[in-house]
Amino acid sequence: MKGTGNKSAFDPSFWRDRAMASSALLDMRRLTGEASSRTGRPISLMEVCGSHTMAIAASGLRRMLPEGLRMLSGPGCPVCVTAQGDLDMVLELAARPGVIIATFGDMLKVKGSSGFDLQTMREKGASVRIVYSPADAVSLALQERDRQVVFIGVGFETTAPVVAGAVLRAAEEKVSNFSVLPFFKLVPPALELLLKAPGHNISGFMLPGHVSAVIGLDPYRFVADKYSVPCVVTGFEPLDIVAGVNMLLRQIVSGRPSVESEYGRAVRTGGNPRAVEVMREVFSVTGARWRSIGLIEGSGLGFSRAFSEFDAAGRFGLSYREAPEPEGCLCGPILLGKASPSDCRLFGKACSPSHAVGPCMVSSEGACAAWFKYGGQ
Repeated sequence: MKGTGNKSAFDPSFWRDRAMASSALLDMRRLTGEASSRTGRPISLMEVCGSHTMAIAASGLRRMLPEGLRMLSGPGCPVCVTAQGDLDMVLELAARPGVIIATFGDMLKVKGSSGFDLQTMREKGASVRIVYSPADAVSLALQERDRQVVFIGVGFETTAPVVAGAVLRAAEEKVSNFSVLPFFKLVPPALELLLKAPGHNISGFMLPGHVSAVIGLDPYRFVADKYSVPCVVTGFEPLDIVAGVNMLLRQIVSGRPSVESEYGRAVRTGGNPRAVEVMREVFSVTGARWRSIGLIEGSGLGFSRAFSEFDAAGRFGLSYREAPEPEGCLCGPILLGKASPSDCRLFGKACSPSHAVGPCMVSSEGACAAWFKYGGQ
């Protein structure tokens, strides 16, 4: 299904150097043929990050892929992987008097199992505020001392250190009416889950640049060493993405999988040790529930004992309850690379950005939103 976007594949705003783009795309075609010949099967590369999914769609790259090469969207959209039961906890808390929910805008229209979302709750009188950083939520708590401000902690290793910094500030300034619902996810355990699945067809991973700027390259080594699957950390410009794809294809052709970085201008091998230190000070590794996947041990972050007073679930006595996925929604299989948005019978019909059924259409990083706006393959 075609989307509503009208960007040309070679619009200068995306492809700033046409000659370089043409050369790189020719290399991609040649390398795809060599990789397919070596493996005896088509090549399926997974872009883990939702920002990559949107960049691939916006640049028109998906429609320029050579025969035998496919890009799969992965579980790298933080809103999309938030479990339905976690969303229900948020909505339950929003209904309580004296509570202000502070959240990023992407969470506003994700529906819980009741069919309500935070936008609906706000229209019904709940206090829901959009903030642009966790620090804004702390400032809001300082302004609203007679009310409890709860920040919805959705995100990966990129977001968690920033939230940890806000918690440290709240602790230092003794902001007793600020807390966080920690729904953070860790990328490497999700990759292992995908690779453990029988019959997976992932030939290589395009790894998220933002997450890798925090954790570095070492946490991904097991992908190449244990599962013999190539990995490349990639930037977000179209030529970054093509270069990353070609680096993955070269690894496949050579038969020597490794972990490389195309995004050297932002990602260091050792990541950002200070960000990791702050994250580990405030949070500890725990299990986390992923939408349509379930509990993945060691894939989330909860509060460490020293900062448990800032855990909103404990403060308000919230408990997780299993909740059904929206009927007919394929968001789960899409996150696992097992389906494309166009495979969903709701896509572009009952489910659109103006009336989204699942979070993959709601989020600005969701695969369904990208395909609807720019068109699929």
